[in-house]
Amino acid sequence: MQKVVFLGAGSMAEALIGGWIEKSCVLPEQIYVTNRSDQERLQYLNNKYGVKILSSLSHIQDADLLILAMKPKDVQTAMESLQPYISKDTAILSVLAGIAIETIGQGLGNRPIARVMPNTSATIGMSASGISFNERVSDKQKQDYIKMLDAIGLVIEVDEDQLHAVTALSGSGPAYLYYLIEAFEKAGTEFGLTKEVVRQLMVQTIAGSAAMLQAINEEPDELRRKVTSPGGTTEAGIRALEENHFNETISACVKSAEARSRELAKGI
Repeated sequence: MQKVVFLGAGSMAEALIGGWIEKSCVLPEQIYVTNRSDQERLQYLNNKYGVKILSSLSHIQDADLLILAMKPKDVQTAMESLQPYISKDTAILSVLAGIAIETIGQGLGNRPIARVMPNTSATIGMSASGISFNERVSDKQKQDYIKMLDAIGLVIEVDEDQLHAVTALSGSGPAYLYYLIEAFEKAGTEFGLTKEVVRQLMVQTIAGSAAMLQAINEEPDELRRKVTSPGGTTEAGIRALEENHFNETISACVKSAEARSRELAKGI
């Protein structure tokens, strides 16, 4: 893959660029970036990663892979502007939440199209990504895409309709966990600990718990029970979570995000 073009230069585009370059999966000179109007952002990516700025949409004609990474609300306008220039040989990889493969095909023609939902942890090679393909994607292209996404973390192929749930879980998941850390910091500082101390403790706790789940063949509820002594501090904390409808809150969070992904697919 000699020329990869990013249409859109936001946080997800940067996460992929940073992850791929860090793992030498795609070389900086093979990556081109463009967006609607933010030249300063493009210059930042050029300075930081050594990628090239695409000066004109006419230069996408020889692109091997075009990555759609603009805001979902801008996709129709972007596809209209691409139509005169895009080659029939250019494949599409979309990271747009909620925008269906069928919609992209209607806008850019019947070509190999893949949809992936990574997350911003791609920057450090720790993304969790779900990916789906249309029937035009060859086995070789599937292998190439999965190899590229393996370089930035975990990738799992799912049915396209399930990408709404993937978006709600792992796509948005980092924000939920950062929000959780914020809550722990606020609670911990009420007891006189500094925010920095609370953050170190909780980041390591989350990392350790995740590593335990990966390393030990036990269910989360069993590991939780092993920490929860009858009449102890953990039991008191769990009881408070239950009394404040923790499970229902998490369920509502995921369902709301999944529903919003479906709304985006309908252009709402």
